[in-house]
Amino acid sequence: MPLACSRRSLLLASLALTPCVALCATPDSAYDPLRLGATKLAQTLELVARDTARQRDIPLLAYLPNTPGPAPLVLFSHGLGGSRYGSAFLGQHWAARGYVALFVQHPGSDDGVWKDLPPAARMAALRRAANLQNTVLRLQDVPAVLDQMARWNDDGHHLLGGRVDMLRVGMSGHSFGAVTTQAVSGQRDASGKQPFTDTRIRAAAVMSPDSPQGSATAAQAFGAVGVPWLLMTGTRDTTFVGTATVASRLAVFPALPNMGKYELVLDQAEHSVFTDRALPGDREKRNLNHHRAILAISTAFWDAWLRDDASARAWLDGYGPSNVLEPADRWQKK
Repeated sequence: MPLACSRRSLLLASLALTPCVALCATPDSAYDPLRLGATKLAQTLELVARDTARQRDIPLLAYLPNTPGPAPLVLFSHGLGGSRYGSAFLGQHWAARGYVALFVQHPGSDDGVWKDLPPAARMAALRRAANLQNTVLRLQDVPAVLDQMARWNDDGHHLLGGRVDMLRVGMSGHSFGAVTTQAVSGQRDASGKQPFTDTRIRAAAVMSPDSPQGSATAAQAFGAVGVPWLLMTGTRDTTFVGTATVASRLAVFPALPNMGKYELVLDQAEHSVFTDRALPGDREKRNLNHHRAILAISTAFWDAWLRDDASARAWLDGYGPSNVLEPADRWQKK
């Protein structure tokens, strides 16, 4: 692995622009996915997408860039028991880099499952919500939201009118949101079909991925994925709900076709690494550099595959990731 920045310099670094970037200059250092410059977050919008066919309201939170004209769109799907307000550090940075970041809330598997219950009853409620019905609801939410975004984008009187480039759409999500992301961006079901794949999605960033349980193999599930995937996980990325293990998460990368696939494994990172705060059951002290690495690599991935930015692609394929990772982190690509 190329030399990475020292832990001391990384801990002194901020999430925006750090001394570490200068200290670890490389031939492709002109491109910096953490640099914000004059492109600042303009505003957030709370919205609701109405799926009339299912009589279902889908809450949304949009992070909007302060840039003119249409911008690429990145959707984010939260984990079990989360909401559209979670993982705000992602939405804020992506928007500051010129993306419309749309955070989707999935009724039935969101924070409404547990927040009004006594603490002793919450874990059981979360386990009940991790079911096939809520999985299907989530998978149907994604095209419904994209359809609504297209309508708003075409409406000259809407605040989102003309703000979105619907030909440049990325999908992302964490945990249950990773399952959602995988299914809508190319994963096959047990029958070998792709019933939920939405062809409008050009690239996917999967946080805490998982491979199928039961008779289907990872190769069967992921061998036909046709868009670039960025996988991100940690060496302690497990949870009390579900059967995912570190091994099942790592099984996704080798099963993907050898084109535009990337994997980041953060050393000692737990399941909460993709959230804004620790989760119940966490044991490790949170590493400040983990969010910095997640922001840099995910942004470079979007720039490379949604903006067709050759410098971002060179950063990903070259020494760029080593500038933001620590020595025990793992990075691979094909």
